[in-house]
Formats: sequence, structure tokens, C-alpha cells
Amino acid sequence: MSQSTDELTAVTPGRPPELLPLPGGFSLRRRTTDDAPGLNAAVTASLDHLRPWMAWARQRPSLEDTREMARAGVAAWDSGSDFMYLLGRDDRPGSVVGAFGLHGRIGAGALEIGYWVAVDHVGRGLATTAAGALTEAALALPGIVRLEIHCDEGNLASAAVPRKLGYRLDRVEDCEPTAPAETGRRLVWIKDGSAA
Repeated sequence: MSQSTDELTAVTPGRPPELLPLPGGFSLRRRTTDDAPGLNAAVTASLDHLRPWMAWARQRPSLEDTREMARAGVAAWDSGSDFMYLLGRDDRPGSVVGAFGLHGRIGAGALEIGYWVAVDHVGRGLATTAAGALTEAALALPGIVRLEIHCDEGNLASAAVPRKLGYRLDRVEDCEPTAPAETGRRLVWIKDGSAA
């Protein structure tokens, strides 16, 4: 049984909407286990694009690896710790052109936004548009007062997203590189609830 758009955009207390419509015929939708084949195909097609910046992109994931990742994402959503989304085209149900998440790994009252866009969709403003929608949805959640976006200092495309959305650069942290192009200097961008 499929859910209506009203049902998907309704907010469960403490959870963001499962569907976030975006301009230009795209939307963010809650990632499910049914999305594993499309997500695997998008990752595989973009592996060379993702590998320099994403530690998890060292090798091509099997479909079973992606299914397991999708199952973990569903469990995290259900527990309220992380909220995993896929970016897709509205005219192609099930399409995957990127992945986004709200992650509860930075402490109480805060969420970190993570994202990537498939190689054939970069440079169109999709990461900024989707991260902007997640910013609004996250800051509307009860108890969330701060958002962060982390990226390597050398990843200029990723750093442009929080800058365009009005996040402030809070600090630069020295860290051990985990992906081939990382510099070991992590930018930590912050948006406070009062500034949204």
C-alpha cells in the first residue's frame, strides 16, 4: 500500500518529514531497503567521483552491502538517531541522484548534515538546495538547536554548500585523513537554531 504525499510529509514528533519536496522536480525521500538497487547503481557510477573524499568509497559495494547499509539506515531512523534520505527526480520514482543524512553523532541538541551528489548531477545546486531543506526540517525538530556540516578543507565543492546556506565556519580541526584527497584539516560549519 503506498502512502500519500500528505502522509509522507507529516512529521512524527522528534522525526523530520519522510518526504521533502524540492524545486526543479526533485525531492528528498526517506531511504528504505527497497532503494538498495538504485542506491548501489548511483554509488557504483559515481565511485571515482566519491573516492577522493569518502572513506567508505574505497571499493565498489556489493548489492548486499548496500542492502545492509539501507537496513541500518532504517533502524537508525526508527530509533531516532539518524535520518537517511535519498535525492531523486520526481518524474522517475525510485531514482537516486544523491544521498543525504541528518546524523545524531555530535551530541545532544545537535545534528550533522552529510551529503553527496552523483557525478552526473554535480554543479546544479542540488546539494545546496537539499541541504537547505534538511536545515529547515532539522531546526524545526524539538530540542535541536544546532546543525553542523563537516568537510575537508580541500573539498571546495562541499565547503561551498554551508557557506551558501549561511552557516558560519566555527573551527578548523586537525584530523587523520581517511580518504585519498583529504588534507587532514576538517572544516566545521555551524548554524544555530536562533539564526535559522
